Amino acid sequence: QVQLVESGGGLVQPGGSLRLSCVVSGGTFSIYAMGWYRQAPGKQRELVARIFSGGTTTYGDSVKGRFTISRDNAKNTVYLQMNSLKPEDTAVYYCNRNAAWGQGTQVTVSS
Repeated sequence: QVQLVESGGGLVQPGGSLRLSCVVSGGTFSIYAMGWYRQAPGKQRELVARIFSGGTTTYGDSVKGRFTISRDNAKNTVYLQMNSLKPEDTAVYYCNRNAAWGQGTQVTVSS
């Protein structure tokens, strides 16, 4: 049974940075694509970034150039480096692998 545990969320001022981590247990981490999604109050969950087993990455249009997804297969961990944060980035951020989701970590961007 796969488990995903996110960490690294918090309160940050506009223009600041945060790095989210997601540790995955169960299965062979390196062969799976991993994704970060987010959901703001009253909005649908949306894709933030995805990284495939070979390292190819894709990003949502609203975060391109500001966020970077990466993975460390030796640590079964996927990261999301978030720079130049904006108030509209405020949301609960979720780690995803296929049908499995983490519990989410809150990111709040506010002065």
